[in-house]
Amino acid sequence: MFEKLFRKKSISKILKDAAGGYGDHENTLHKTLGVRDLTAFGIAAIIGAGIFSTIGKASADGGPAVIFLFIFTAVACSFAAFAYAEFASMVPVSGSAYTYSYVAFGELVAWIIGWSLIMEYSIGNITVAISWSDYFTGLLSTIKIPFLGINGIHVPDWATMDYLSAYNGNKHAEALLAAGKNLNALDAATALANNAWLTAPKIGGFHLVADIPALGIIILITWLIYRGMKESRNASNAMVVVKLAVIMLVLAVGIFYVDTRNWNPFAPNGVSGVLKGVSAVFFAYIGFDAISTTAEECKNPQRDLPRGMMWAIIICTILYVAIALVLTGIVKSDTLAVGDPLAFVFDQIDLKLMSGIIAVSAVFAMASVLLVFQMGQPRIWMSMSRDGLLPKSFSKIHPKYKTPSFATIVVGFVVAIPSLFMNLTIVTDLCSIGTLFAFVLVCAGVLVLQNRPDVQRGKFKIPYVNSKFIVPIAFIAALVFAFTQYEKETKAFFFNSPRIVTTVNFVTSLNGEELKIVKAEIVKNATPQIMLAEKVDAESYLSALPGDRYEQFISASKVSFEKKYESGWSLFKHKIPMWIFLIICVVISYYCVTKNLSLIPVLGLISCLYMMCELGISTGLVSVSGWLLV
Repeated sequence: MFEKLFRKKSISKILKDAAGGYGDHENTLHKTLGVRDLTAFGIAAIIGAGIFSTIGKASADGGPAVIFLFIFTAVACSFAAFAYAEFASMVPVSGSAYTYSYVAFGELVAWIIGWSLIMEYSIGNITVAISWSDYFTGLLSTIKIPFLGINGIHVPDWATMDYLSAYNGNKHAEALLAAGKNLNALDAATALANNAWLTAPKIGGFHLVADIPALGIIILITWLIYRGMKESRNASNAMVVVKLAVIMLVLAVGIFYVDTRNWNPFAPNGVSGVLKGVSAVFFAYIGFDAISTTAEECKNPQRDLPRGMMWAIIICTILYVAIALVLTGIVKSDTLAVGDPLAFVFDQIDLKLMSGIIAVSAVFAMASVLLVFQMGQPRIWMSMSRDGLLPKSFSKIHPKYKTPSFATIVVGFVVAIPSLFMNLTIVTDLCSIGTLFAFVLVCAGVLVLQNRPDVQRGKFKIPYVNSKFIVPIAFIAALVFAFTQYEKETKAFFFNSPRIVTTVNFVTSLNGEELKIVKAEIVKNATPQIMLAEKVDAESYLSALPGDRYEQFISASKVSFEKKYESGWSLFKHKIPMWIFLIICVVISYYCVTKNLSLIPVLGLISCLYMMCELGISTGLVSVSGWLLV
C-alpha cells in the first residue's frame, strides 16, 4: 500500500503514453501553439484582475512602495518559472505541476497537487468572474441613450454581489451604526453590501443574493473553450491586443497628471503595509503556470514553453510597476482601496472618457483571464483521469473539436455555481495559497531530480549555481538584520507580546455597556471636548488618532483586556506559518550545505514559502481541509 501511494512515473513512460495517444490514437489534441501564442496566453492570464482591480487595495496598503512587492513577486515567480520551464522541457505533456510532481514525488503528492491546481484554477476563475461582474455592471450604469430614455442600466445590488459579502456588510454596518456612525458616513463597500442585503428578495427567511453577471460570463467562456484551442487562441490574442493598447494609453495619458508629492511618503505604512498586499499582488501573477497545461498543443513545447513563460513575466512586471507608479502619482495611495482603481483615478481628474475606455477594456481583459484559466483546468482533470485518479470520462477528447469535452463542461459547473455566492477576498487568498503550494512542489521537484542519473534531461536546464554557502549566510544575515533594524517587532514576534487590536475590530467587538464606557472616555479625552456622548462616532474618532495616542487611549480604557489586546494563543496561531517557514529555512540551509543544491530552485522554494506564510493560518487551514476532503 505504501509503495503504491508513492509510486512514480518515469519520464520515458509519460512520453511514450503521450506519443501513443493514451490508447486513443485518433483523438489527440491539436498542436497549434507557438512561442508568440504562449506569451499571449501568459499576458492574457497575468494582466487581468490584478491590474484592473486588486492593484488598488495593494497600493492603498503599501503606497507607492508596492512596486517593490511587484518586483519581489515577479522575481519569486521567475524562480518558479525556471523550474516549470525545466520540467516542461523534460515532460512536454499536459498536466503542469501535477505531472511534474508525479515524476518527482509519486502518486500521493501528485494527487494532492492535482486537487490543489483544480482549486487554483477554479477559485481563480471565481475571483476573476466576480471582478468582471463589478466592471460590467459599472459599465452598464454609464450607458446613456437619451432618445430611448435610458439613463444608465442599473442592475439591482443584490444581483451583483455574493451572499457572504452582503451578509457581513449588513452586520458590519449595524455595528458601526450602533457605535454612532451615520448611515451616510458608511464607506462605499459597506453601504453597497448593506443595501444589497436589505433590498434582496426573500424566500422565507433566506435573502436571495447572487452574482448573476459572473454566472453569465463563465457560461460564455466555457462554450468557447469547448469549441476548440484554435478559437480560444484567436479570442485570447485579440483580447490581449485590446488590453495592452488600453494600458499603454493609460500610461501615456496618466503620466502627465502625476504629482510626485503623492509619492511622499513612499511607504506610508512601512514594510508591514507593503506585505499586506502579498495575496493581491501574487494573485496578479498567477497564470503563467497555466501555459504549461497546453504542452500537448504546442508545436515545439521543449523550446517554446520556457520562452513563453519568461517573456510573459518580464512584460507584465514592467507594466505592473509602471501602472502602480502612475496610479499612486495621480492620487494619494490611501484613496485607492476601490474595486476599479484605474477608472477611479481618471474620475478623480475628471477624464470621464478615459474611465469609460478603461471600463470597456477591463471587461475584455478579465474575460481573457477567464479564458486561460478555464482552458487550463480541464487539461489537469484530463491528465489525472489518464492516470486513474479520476473517472475515465474526464480524459475523453471530442472527436470534432479535439478538446477534453466532458472535463470542460464539468469545470464550467464547478466555477459557475460558487461564483454566485463566494466572497472575493476569501477566494483570492485560497487561489494564491493553492498556486504557491504548486510552485513550492515544482521547485522542490527540480531539486529532487537534480542529481539523479536516470532522469532524461530536456533542451532547457536551469543554470547551476551552488547554494552551499549563499543560502545559509543569507539566512543568518536576515536574522541579524531583523534583530538590529527591527528589534521591537522581531522581539514581539519571538516572545508573542500582546498586540493592540485595530480600531474597527475594537469598536465592533464592544457590547452596549462597553460602547457607553468608550464613548464617555472619548468625551473626557477629546480636544475640544465633545458634549454629547450619545452622538459620538467612536470609530471615526479613534481612527483619526495618531498611533501613539491610540495606544495611550486603549491602554487607559476600562474595557476588558481581551477586547483591547490580542494575546496568547489567539495571537500566536497567526504566527504558526512563519514559525514553520523559519524551521524549513533551517532545514533547507542544511541540505544546501550537504547536498550542494541548485540556487535558483532553492530561492524559488523559499520565496514562495514565505508568501504562503504571509497569507495566514486561516487560509492555509481552509486550503488543506479542502484538499483532504476531496
